[in-house]
Amino acid sequence: MSTAPDRSPADRTPSERGAPGRSPVQIVAMVYGIVFLLVGIAGFIPGLTTNYETLQFAGHHSEAMLMGIFQVSILHNIVHLLYGIAGLALARTGATARHYLLWGGVVYLLLWLYGLFIGHETPANFVPLNDADNWLHLGLGVTMIALSFLPRTTHHHDATAGQHARG
Repeated sequence: MSTAPDRSPADRTPSERGAPGRSPVQIVAMVYGIVFLLVGIAGFIPGLTTNYETLQFAGHHSEAMLMGIFQVSILHNIVHLLYGIAGLALARTGATARHYLLWGGVVYLLLWLYGLFIGHETPANFVPLNDADNWLHLGLGVTMIALSFLPRTTHHHDATAGQHARG
């Protein structure tokens, strides 16, 4: 693995620089974190959120709809922002990225069940949730849990570990 003198350090791969890259589970946690941040921000942007003037802190009376589909409130948007920050922070290691995806997915499945069993026009719908939110929460829960089982180490790390075992 020689590095040609005409290649700058920035052009080298992570293994050529001596630093391991991110594992698949870290990359996915980071992507989910970024998406949650973007969704949380979008919930505060008139135009991306229709009926923005009805946006309330919490409760089913908020008629604000992200992209005209998903019912949102200030609390709902804050939860997305916090999930995004957590995703980026926990993507730093393979183990914490796995926990973020696994337990975040469990929370979304519980939220899906909650959304199925509460009346959408009752005070119990404090987030608020609608049918589109419920289906999205099911998809997020299932995919986050499934993706939490991606490898937590990089190929570079695995190759180095294998060389040490043989050496």
